[in-house]
Amino acid sequence: MTPAARVQAAIELLDQVIDGARNKGAPADRLISAYFKERRYAGSKDRRAVRELVYRAVRLCGPVPASGRAAMLALAQDDPAIAPLFDGSTHGPAPIGEGEEPARTSVAEPWLVERLAASGIEGAEAEALLDRAPLDVRVNALKADRESIDLPEAGEPLAAPQGLRFEMGTSVDQWQAYREGLIEVQDHGSQWVCEAVPARAGDCVIDLCAGAGGKTLGLAARFGNAISLIACDTDKRRLGNLLPRAERAGAQVDRTVLLDPGREMEALEPWQGKADVVLVDAPCSGGGTWRRGPEARWRLDRRELELLTTLQDHVLKLGAQLVKPGGALVFVTCSLLDEEGTDRVEAFLEANPGWEAQRADVPVGQARGKGVRLTPYHDGTDGFFVAILRSS
Repeated sequence: MTPAARVQAAIELLDQVIDGARNKGAPADRLISAYFKERRYAGSKDRRAVRELVYRAVRLCGPVPASGRAAMLALAQDDPAIAPLFDGSTHGPAPIGEGEEPARTSVAEPWLVERLAASGIEGAEAEALLDRAPLDVRVNALKADRESIDLPEAGEPLAAPQGLRFEMGTSVDQWQAYREGLIEVQDHGSQWVCEAVPARAGDCVIDLCAGAGGKTLGLAARFGNAISLIACDTDKRRLGNLLPRAERAGAQVDRTVLLDPGREMEALEPWQGKADVVLVDAPCSGGGTWRRGPEARWRLDRRELELLTTLQDHVLKLGAQLVKPGGALVFVTCSLLDEEGTDRVEAFLEANPGWEAQRADVPVGQARGKGVRLTPYHDGTDGFFVAILRSS
């Protein structure tokens, strides 16, 4: 592909990404993969170059662009080397027309920028949300140790006990250590969330929104399989992926529980009032992970944010019903909006006077309300809010 053809391919892909964002369709990674599956003539250098153009444009454009061409015109304003490639060649984009408007550039839609600023995320803190993320792994302490593991690349030791950092794009999933369960891909911030869980050997710990089990496996490794782990979720497919992962990692998960939305307590009744700790890694807008999926901010609107905060209140209420007297509820979101963090904690405490907040015992992050917040700018991690709620 010529450089101009790469720009045109990026424009076509951006049109698909924009449509996917507007209509809640497939994410950018899946669209890019499908695009090149139909164009096998494109070499690996072409694929990398086009992908790079797409993501540079997505990161640059805060509001959803009118079109892929408008997004690429915005990138051309930012990078003078791109504008001459609008040359009208056979496979390239048409020349830039007089008065043709590029897409607007910013961190996000204006309403969302305002919400972030009100939550203390502005300036360098906001811009860091769209940096390129590294690739972090956790050495699985059930099978190996960071000090002695032999990997194809050394990696940078992180502050978390078993954390290592590599450049994004490192093919760790092709390594023998990954196939054998000696390492797991897990952001450094997520590793600290596991370290913040105030459990002890012998405790019953429920991961209420377990998904595919990244934090479940992290907890099993941290406690050396010495806790009773119950993993729950409403997504059958994701929950179904947990047990094979646990087997590969040597992690003991006592039960997986599939929940029916709106009728969760029917399945959770055996653990009502019996858990020492309940981890609520609540569904959220995911602003803390925009470095990895920047088009996600194009998908968020006010109505969805409102629905998410209602869901967060719901899962907190569920979790509270499972905690025994004196037990702990750990509330986590990968959002930096106060609406999905400290505001939810305050609402819970107001509705549940028998509970109190306790600061998470981790050497990272900054205090935010009654919790701790990790950010890409301050901590070099994905963004997380963590609060520990203790029942009386």
